[in-house]
Amino acid sequence: MAAAEAASGKKAERVVILDVSSQLVITDFFVICSGNSDRQVRSIAEEVQQQLSEDHGIKPFRREGEREGQWVLLDYVDFVLHVFQPEDRDYYDLERLWADAERTEIHEGRAVVVAPHMTRRDEKGWEGDEPAAAEAT
Repeated sequence: MAAAEAASGKKAERVVILDVSSQLVITDFFVICSGNSDRQVRSIAEEVQQQLSEDHGIKPFRREGEREGQWVLLDYVDFVLHVFQPEDRDYYDLERLWADAERTEIHEGRAVVVAPHMTRRDEKGWEGDEPAAAEAT
């Protein structure tokens, strides 16, 4: 997904795409990522907006949180981008809230589909069984 790639290009961390289409009617996907400062969070969101506008001619329907830079939300209707600082991401824990959603993680520029019951515990390990990941094509 272009939004995840644009975020990764701005050094976003823990980039995840959740397919929530079978659980929500308001959107199909959440793209979730982290930045380590308010400046980086805003920079990631700005890069996604710019890339999607230039490459795909789309703009967000709604934007929230850009001034504060703790959690920026860009609503593109078909998908919603959430850019968090790590503490806020851990607090709201959208990945756990939507744990049944198919999960695609971006690692070193490559998309990896992870079984829905797997959740990232930290950068070194998984919560649950070993990841049954398969590369997305």
